[in-house]
Amino acid sequence: MTHIPPPAVELRLLDAELLQLDARRTQLLHRRAWLLTVLQPAWPAPVAPPPAAAPPRREATAPGVQNLLLLLGGLLLTLAATAFTLVSWGSMGIAGRALILGAVTLATLGAPVALLRRGLRSTAESLAGLGLVLTVLDTYALHEVAFADADGMTFAAAATTALAALWTAYGIGTAALPSPASTPATPASPALRLPLPAALVLAQLPLILWVIAAGGGPHTITAAVLVTAVIDMLVALRVSPKAVRLVAIGGAFGMGGWGVLAAGAISLSATGPGAAAQATALLVLAAAGAFGAAWLVPGPGLRTVAATTGGLLVVAALGGVLRVPLSYDWAVLGYLACGIGLLAFVRGPLPEPVRHGLGRASAAVQAIALLLTLPVVATTLIGPAALTSHIWSGAPDDARAAATVEMAWPAHESTAPLVLVAVAAVLAFAVRSAAWRPRALATSLTLVWLTAMIVPTALQLPYTIGLLMTGLIIVALLSLTHRIATALALFTSLNLAALSLASEPATLAVLASLAALFAGAARRGRLSPVSAGFALGYATALACAVGEALDWQPQHTALLVLAVPVAAALLAARVTDPVTILVVEISGAVAGVLAIGLAGAELPVFALVLALCGVITAGTALRPERRNLGYAAATLLVLATWVRLSAWDVGSPEAYTLPVTVPALLVGALRRRRDPNVSSWPAYGPGLAATLAPSLLTAWSDPHWTRPLLLGTAALAVTLIGARHRLQAPLVLGGGTLILDTLHELAPYLVQVVGALPRWAPPALAGLLLLALGATYEQRIRDARRVREVLGKMN
Repeated sequence: MTHIPPPAVELRLLDAELLQLDARRTQLLHRRAWLLTVLQPAWPAPVAPPPAAAPPRREATAPGVQNLLLLLGGLLLTLAATAFTLVSWGSMGIAGRALILGAVTLATLGAPVALLRRGLRSTAESLAGLGLVLTVLDTYALHEVAFADADGMTFAAAATTALAALWTAYGIGTAALPSPASTPATPASPALRLPLPAALVLAQLPLILWVIAAGGGPHTITAAVLVTAVIDMLVALRVSPKAVRLVAIGGAFGMGGWGVLAAGAISLSATGPGAAAQATALLVLAAAGAFGAAWLVPGPGLRTVAATTGGLLVVAALGGVLRVPLSYDWAVLGYLACGIGLLAFVRGPLPEPVRHGLGRASAAVQAIALLLTLPVVATTLIGPAALTSHIWSGAPDDARAAATVEMAWPAHESTAPLVLVAVAAVLAFAVRSAAWRPRALATSLTLVWLTAMIVPTALQLPYTIGLLMTGLIIVALLSLTHRIATALALFTSLNLAALSLASEPATLAVLASLAALFAGAARRGRLSPVSAGFALGYATALACAVGEALDWQPQHTALLVLAVPVAAALLAARVTDPVTILVVEISGAVAGVLAIGLAGAELPVFALVLALCGVITAGTALRPERRNLGYAAATLLVLATWVRLSAWDVGSPEAYTLPVTVPALLVGALRRRRDPNVSSWPAYGPGLAATLAPSLLTAWSDPHWTRPLLLGTAALAVTLIGARHRLQAPLVLGGGTLILDTLHELAPYLVQVVGALPRWAPPALAGLLLLALGATYEQRIRDARRVREVLGKMN
C-alpha cells in the first residue's frame, strides 16, 4: 500500500522539490546563454516575427451603410411605382388598377407602424417616404380616372390640401406610438421624422393654388405668398421638432423674399394711385409679418434684423405712394423723408431690439439716398480736371459746363443738394451718443461741404459765381479749427485751381488768392506744414502763369519761378517747427528744379539759373543744421560754370576742372587744419584727380608741346609739395602724372631708337634685364620695403 505522509510533511517535500527545480532551471538558462554566445557567428539569434498587420480601416460606419441601402431601395421602389403608374397604366382595368395601387399604398403606409414596434426605425422611415410618394401617385391616378375633365388648377389645390392634411395626420399618428425603449420617466420622441416636414413643404402650395384657381391676379397671388410666409413664421415659433422648425424657417424666408420682391416690383411699376395703394397694402402686410417676428422671435440679434426689415418695408410702402405723383429725383426725397421719419420711433417705448432695428433701417435708407448722389458729386469734383488739357480755352457759360468738359451731366439729379443737406441735418441733430457724435459731426461737415460744392453745378450758376462760391467755401473751411475742415479746404483749392484754368484772368486771380489764403492759414497754424507747402505750390503755379500771360519764353519764366525758392529759403530760416521747415524746403527745391528745367533751352540763362540756385542753396547751408547742403551748392555753382563755359565754346578741360579743384583743395586744407589725422587722400585726392586726370588724357592726344610742358610743370610742383610735406596723395598723383607725361614726350625718340637697333638687340636686352632682376631680387625686395615704410610714414 502507498504511504501518504501527513499534509505538513508533504508540503515541505513539495517546497523542497520546487526549490531544486528553480535552481536547475537557472543553471540551464545560464548554460543556454553561454551556448548562444559561442554559436553566434554560425547561428544568428532568432528574429522576432513581424507584428500582425492592422486590420483595414473601415471607411463607412454600419449605420451609414444601412441608411444608404435603405435610401437606394426606397428610390428604386419609388421609380418603379412611378413607372407603373405613368407607363403601364393602360394594361389593367379600372378596378384592378385602383385595387393594386390602393393596396400597395395602404400596405406601405402601414408597414412602418409594425417596424416601429420592433425598433426598426430607419427601415420605417424609408417605407414611410415611399408611402408618401405613393399617395401623390394615387392622387394623379384619381385625377386621370375620375376627374379627368375637372379644372386642373382646382384639382391641384384640392389635392395638395388633402395630401398636406393626410401627411400631417400620418406624422402625428406615428408620433404617438411608443418606442420599445420608452419608459414613463423618459417618454419616446416622435417615431417618424419625415411625414411632418414633408407635409409642411407641401403646405406651401395650397393657398397659392386656390388663389390662382379662383382667377386671382399678381396682387392676390403676392398676398397669398406673404400670408403663407407669415404662417411659416408662426409654425417655426410654435412647433418643437427641429426638422419641422427648419423647414418652416426656410419657407418663411423663401416665401417672404418672393413676396417682398414681387410687392416691390408691383410698387415700382405702379402708374396710378390705385395700383400704388395695392402695392402699399402688400408691403404693409410684409412689414406686419416682419414686426411680428421682431416681437416673437428669441434673441436680440434676430429681433433687430426683423425690425430692420420691417422698417425698410414701411419706407418702401409709404415711398411707393409718394413716388406716383412725383418725378424720379423728387421721389428719392420722398423715400428719404420716410426713412428719416423712422427715427421718431427710435426714442419711443418700443423694445430695444426693435428700436435698434428701426434706427438701422433709417440709416440704410439714408445711405442709399447718398449713393444716388454720387454721380453728381463725382462729376462736380473730378470733372474740372479735364480743363488741364483745355487751358485758357475760354470761360464756359456756367459752372456745369466747366465741370462737364469731357463728362456728361447725370440725369434726374436736381435734388442731390437737398438729399445731402437732409442727411447732414440728421447726423448733426439726431445722433446724441457720446461715442458716435464726433464722427457724426465730421460726416455732417463733409456732407455740408459736398452740398456747397455741387450747388453751382446743380443750379447751373454762372461761371464767375461758381468760382466765387468755391473760394468762399475755402475761406469758410479755413476759418474753422477742425482738421477735417482744413483738409477739405486743401482739396477744394485743387478743384478751384482746375476750374480757373478755363480763363486766363481767372487763373491769375485764383492762384494769387490761393497762395495768399494758404500763406495766412499756415501763419495761423492751420496744418502749418501742408498749408505752407500748398502756398508755395500755388505761388510757383502763379509765377508760371504770369510768365505765360506775359508771353515770355520758358527760360525767362524760370527767373520768375526762382522767386519761390528764395521765399522758401527765407521762410525756413524763420520757422521753428521741423516738419514745416522740411515741407517748405522741399517745396522750394521742387520750384528750383522746375526753374532749371524751364531754363534748359538757352545755355546762358541756364547757367544763370544754376548759379542762382547754387547761391540760394549756399545761403541755406549757412544754417547749422543744413551744413551738408554746402556740397549741393558747390555742385550747382560748378555746373553753372561749366554751362557758361560751354556757352562760350570753351574746349579746354582745365577751364572746367580748375573751378572744381581749387575749392576742393581749399576744403581739404581746412579739414586737415581742423583734424590733422585726416589722410591726404580724402582731403586732396579728389581735387587733384579732377584736374590731373582730364589734363593728362588731353595731353596724350595733343600734338603740341605747350600743354604737356605745363602739365609736367604742374605735376612736378605737386610732387615736390607732397615730398616737402610728406603727403601720399600729392606725391603719388603728381609723380604718376609726371612720369606718364614724360613717357608721352619721349615716346617718339624711343620709337626711333628701337627702330635703329638690330632685330636681335631687343631679345638680348630683355634677357639681360631678366638676369639683372634675378641677381638683385633680394636687394630690390629690401628697397621696396624701405619705400613702403617711407610712404607709410606720410599722411
